[in-house]
Amino acid sequence: MKVIAFNGSARKDGNTAILIRKVFSALEAEGIETELFQFAGKKIKGCIACGQCFKNKDGRCAVNDDVANKCIEKMVEADGIILGSPTYFSDVTTEMKALIDRAGYVARANSFMLKRKVGASVVAVRRAGAIPTFDSMNHFFLIGQMIVVGSSYWNVGIGLSKGDVEQDEEGMDTMLTLGQNMAWLLKKISQ
Repeated sequence: MKVIAFNGSARKDGNTAILIRKVFSALEAEGIETELFQFAGKKIKGCIACGQCFKNKDGRCAVNDDVANKCIEKMVEADGIILGSPTYFSDVTTEMKALIDRAGYVARANSFMLKRKVGASVVAVRRAGAIPTFDSMNHFFLIGQMIVVGSSYWNVGIGLSKGDVEQDEEGMDTMLTLGQNMAWLLKKISQ
């Protein structure tokens, strides 16, 4: 079993990555393979509404000059998907929104090709706006017929500077519980 996580932050290895890696620690303890894809330094554009994915039905986006198709391939190959984003003006980053729109549209165009995969959202926030960010990523899972995993609280870690989220004890515990719940669900589904 494998879980792919996408870090929508423009900062590599910042608070969002720290939170995702905490989830990974619980998954890896249960023997589940993990991979972190970070958008920092990579190019991804928003959907251009060309509709080619509905015509081609090849599991790919017609726009080929960025990392979107690579991300979609990783989603298809994985059993679980984690979307992680810092909070930008009370929502996801533009990189994460581009991934959600393009991967979501391609999946719908191809008979909901991500359906029944296990999904979880992870949010880094300085102070406020985390819940709309959390909701935006969960909407991707829900409309794609995926199964969303919960934790002991909303999957949020609080911090501004790199590493600050590690001081958010409740947030880190929430990530650990999320990973444990995701591992349990993945194992139940695979039986």
